[in-house]
Amino acid sequence: MKPIIITISRVVTKRRNNFKFVGSVENSEGLSMSIPHVVELTLGENPAPRLDKALASVVPAEVTLSRSRITKLIAAGAVTMDGVPITKLKFKALEGTVFKVAMPPAEDYENAQPEDIPLDIVFEDEHLIIINKPAGMVVHPAPGSETGTLVNALLHHFDGNLSGVGGEKRPGIVHRIDKDTSGLLVVAKSDAAHAGLAKQFADHSISRRYWAVSKGVPQKGDPRLGGLRGVNFEDGGVIRVATNIARHKTDRKRMAVVIDAGRHAITRAAILEDFGHSALMECWLETGRTHQIRVHFAHIGHGLIGDPIYGLRKAMPGTAFEPEDMAVVKGFVRQALHAKSLGFIHPVTEEPVEFNSEIPEDLSKLLEILRKK
Repeated sequence: MKPIIITISRVVTKRRNNFKFVGSVENSEGLSMSIPHVVELTLGENPAPRLDKALASVVPAEVTLSRSRITKLIAAGAVTMDGVPITKLKFKALEGTVFKVAMPPAEDYENAQPEDIPLDIVFEDEHLIIINKPAGMVVHPAPGSETGTLVNALLHHFDGNLSGVGGEKRPGIVHRIDKDTSGLLVVAKSDAAHAGLAKQFADHSISRRYWAVSKGVPQKGDPRLGGLRGVNFEDGGVIRVATNIARHKTDRKRMAVVIDAGRHAITRAAILEDFGHSALMECWLETGRTHQIRVHFAHIGHGLIGDPIYGLRKAMPGTAFEPEDMAVVKGFVRQALHAKSLGFIHPVTEEPVEFNSEIPEDLSKLLEILRKK
């Protein structure tokens, strides 16, 4: 039997700014072992009071490690100081403190099978892919959605040519959109591209524009919006909603606007078309929280047409439509939300790029009916 020889690669090979790689492990067959990369991070001046924020601020572009991932690693005991696990987010750390973060290796998706699912590829080069995701497709496998996902399709079309970093079972996936939201997603084909894109998402420099169809028309004269927490109007009639969003206390499938918890979220929106009873809105995000646009539109009293979770409060006026048209509006079975455009700095070429997508047929038909007034 051939012995397995453990060797260490990339051992303290370089230090850049406030971090260094400590190591990764391979065996004599050249296969990655289930031993994590260890990244050493040194806090800079005036570190944030929360440890996850303090560490996230010194993670360099070449390392894919989001703040939410750091939070999970802290809870798991994977962040140490002088060999002692630090598991409290409120741990008081000083400038110059050195932490070691054990990053689990990317998993090989042994439970996710390649599936020959057609993909609408808007753009592809050797570093990344832009995909126009249809409504109804889940991005990555989860309990109850193990097949038919974007990941299953990616494994079929690009297996072996996708990034896999940070210990997440999501090859190439840098961000996601909800199952029943259609539109553009960027997928990384290399770890370098993944790291560069993740950094842009983290610092909110990526441009993401959505088209949404709201019940009613959110505008400055709406008395319901006057004095509503976190809502104000900017030049050009742009509505800005800035609140904290967290998991709902009793319904764990929902998100909710909260005051003293959760994560800060900012959405801006402007009216593209005013139908009187509804509106086509262009939305752009400063942050990317779960269900953010849907939660914020519900917060201002104008939930999205078709949204089964957040869009039920406000009914569409039945008198505005012919019966056959009303049947189409009521039968729109997913939130009327489409990720229309995506712009960023290419993580390898460093050139600005922007991509746009056509609205899908179901949303186009809905808009055709709404324009009849």
